[in-house]
Amino acid sequence: MEQEVYDAYVAILEEELVCAMGCTEPIAVAYCAALAREALGTLPESLSVAASANIIKNVKSVVVPNTGGARGIEAAAVAGALAGNADAKLEVLAGVTGEQVSEMREYLAAHEVVVTPSERPWVFDIQVRAEAAGHASFCEIAGSHTNVIRIERDGESLLDRPFEEGVEDETNCTDRGCLSIEKIVQFADEVDLNDVKQVLGRQIACNTEIAHEGLRRSWGANVGSVLLEAYGDGVANRAKAWAAAGSDARMGGCELPVVINSGSGNQGITASVPVIVYARELGSPHEELLRALVVSNLVTIHLKTGIGRLSAYCGATSAGAGAAAGITYLHGGRYNEVAHTVVNALAIDSGMVCDGAKASCAAKIASAVEAGLLGMQMQQRGSQFYGGDGIVVKGVENTIRNVGVLASRGMRETDRTIVELMCGGGC
Repeated sequence: MEQEVYDAYVAILEEELVCAMGCTEPIAVAYCAALAREALGTLPESLSVAASANIIKNVKSVVVPNTGGARGIEAAAVAGALAGNADAKLEVLAGVTGEQVSEMREYLAAHEVVVTPSERPWVFDIQVRAEAAGHASFCEIAGSHTNVIRIERDGESLLDRPFEEGVEDETNCTDRGCLSIEKIVQFADEVDLNDVKQVLGRQIACNTEIAHEGLRRSWGANVGSVLLEAYGDGVANRAKAWAAAGSDARMGGCELPVVINSGSGNQGITASVPVIVYARELGSPHEELLRALVVSNLVTIHLKTGIGRLSAYCGATSAGAGAAAGITYLHGGRYNEVAHTVVNALAIDSGMVCDGAKASCAAKIASAVEAGLLGMQMQQRGSQFYGGDGIVVKGVENTIRNVGVLASRGMRETDRTIVELMCGGGC
């Protein structure tokens, strides 16, 4: 493999597989509010948030960690402004104390946090304004969860970076255009594990722990526990159940960190936990697990690149296909087998909609993993979907491209309708 491509793949894994505590959209709101408070230099007397529809959708129903069970943009903004550590970025609320949770409740009871739709045309946009003692500050994040494009204090620009949607959402972000299924498998075969073992080791530890927590206690709709009780302890069901359990806990406000993928903790859990479950069942050496996780994570990132960070297309679909690609690799499959698995999985579950972050995400994860595993079983038995079967076209990269068009362009009206139904005109 060319050194330039090799280095890019290592960099992409390091950029994408980072720790986050809580659902990443409310955490991004909290991060933006923490930066606004930092610029203001004191506790805000008033807060207002303008957010794009996809942010409103993804924050509306999910529990914000370290807030005592609070939900929504108001809670996320107050948590960030009162107790957030902006330097921690996606772990901005990790250090919140019990006393600060009480302060948040008091602030929310005494202050109205104004939330309005963003006037920007962007899918991902968060703006926080904070005021106190005659001073005002402003922070804006656009394109992705930590991409800060503007900070102001009393109208003076402290940071101002150009942003154009669909170009580069983050400074120094590695171009994802170098990703392909063939090269991903080649990279997994050839990678020096010393280059990836730290980031993957953290993913194994964090995402396995939150899956355990989802099964230990009652979180969300307890989808993981229901799957095990209803369908038994077979490896395929365990792969679904453990991944779902991680989401049960995470959507329920669990304060354990998750290593994310493509800006999403649910996708990070889905791309990793099923592969870990299968590796343990198969008795795979640790080195083989790491290589399979390289496949699952990079395939997920590749699938999400054409879709974008936020969409009406449920990201678990991409991560479920990625997980199945990694499991196929564990079974000895290489490019042809992985390619057929991915196409089959996408043909089965593409179209599952994202109606925000909440308890039912765990069930959607189970469905996505099931679709991926069925796609794998089909290819193992010489069965597949062919070009002309719906959105499937000849060549895995062409099918991936079609899915990106479907999700990023074709489902825009679906996205608007979902937001209208969720908010009932109140967004």
